[in-house]
Amino acid sequence: MNSTSPLRFIDTSARGITDTMGRPLRDLRVSVTDRCNFRCVYCMPKEVFGRDHPFLEREQLLTFEEIERLARLFQALGVKKIRVTGGEPLLRRNLERLIARLASIPDLDLTLTTNGALLAQQAAALKAAGLRRITVSLDSVDNAVFQAMNDVGFPVEVVLEGIEAAAAAGLKPVKINMVVKRGVNDASILPIARHFRGTAHIVRFIEYMDVGQTNGWRLDDVVPAVEVLKRIHTEMPLEPVEADYRGEVAQRWRYQDGEGEIGVITSVTQAFCCDCTRARLSAEGKLYTCLFAADGHDLRALLRGGASDAEISEAVGRIWRGRGDRYSEIRSAETVGLDKIEMSYIGG
Repeated sequence: MNSTSPLRFIDTSARGITDTMGRPLRDLRVSVTDRCNFRCVYCMPKEVFGRDHPFLEREQLLTFEEIERLARLFQALGVKKIRVTGGEPLLRRNLERLIARLASIPDLDLTLTTNGALLAQQAAALKAAGLRRITVSLDSVDNAVFQAMNDVGFPVEVVLEGIEAAAAAGLKPVKINMVVKRGVNDASILPIARHFRGTAHIVRFIEYMDVGQTNGWRLDDVVPAVEVLKRIHTEMPLEPVEADYRGEVAQRWRYQDGEGEIGVITSVTQAFCCDCTRARLSAEGKLYTCLFAADGHDLRALLRGGASDAEISEAVGRIWRGRGDRYSEIRSAETVGLDKIEMSYIGG
């Protein structure tokens, strides 16, 4: 196996705005809730996000109308893809109504990331509303390991049923994200690859990241993507695939026998900040220009304060043009102790 990754590049020639490093604004991740029904150890550990944790009140959340308005303004600035996230987005009541609003925006790639707990019940309605694709977070197909990681005793079988319901509804190929933590679920790398090989679903193995302040991240807990690839390649030979589009996060690999493909996301060992085209909108309307950001920019205040579309667009443009984030490239002693926002608040 050749471990050399496909070349990464970005396109700054198309319509839109660019930041201080020439990176265009192409992707918007929209969190619709900061709540989740799991307490995954790498994201929302139970000892921090317990019964008394102060989640956002309903009136603090952006309305569907406000989200649609911002989405249209972001598209005019160059955004091509919107991913609906959380927390767990399927906990947001009547989510299909928001999907329908966003799906009505022309020339927009609309997708969603979920833990899959409620997917079997909602997949058909989401597809009917206009959702095109879906990603499911799934850290093991071994029930004991999966329950230990979600830390609420939720059975893996229900998530697997949700994946199949999504595919049956036409939300395919389903992408499956596995965060790999050494000594916790790395023994599940091969079983999950075997389980989905030949199904047309695509598993993406994500290096455990130092998001937020509460997950107890250590570099020793990271399983490098090259190790993941070697483990799989030994049993199921792989070959690299060219990037699907410019700025793609996952490095793509396919099985040499044609039985599908996998991906690896290497934000720790092979940072891709130079290609990052993603902005993140929190459920209460704060704009973050990096997954590891400390501070957000309050767009809800503009929305509810009577600002015009032109004024909001000017504010977003100013924020993006001043962006210089490259946390993963400079991750070192100088980033220790930074007060980073939690991933559950702004989505992955």
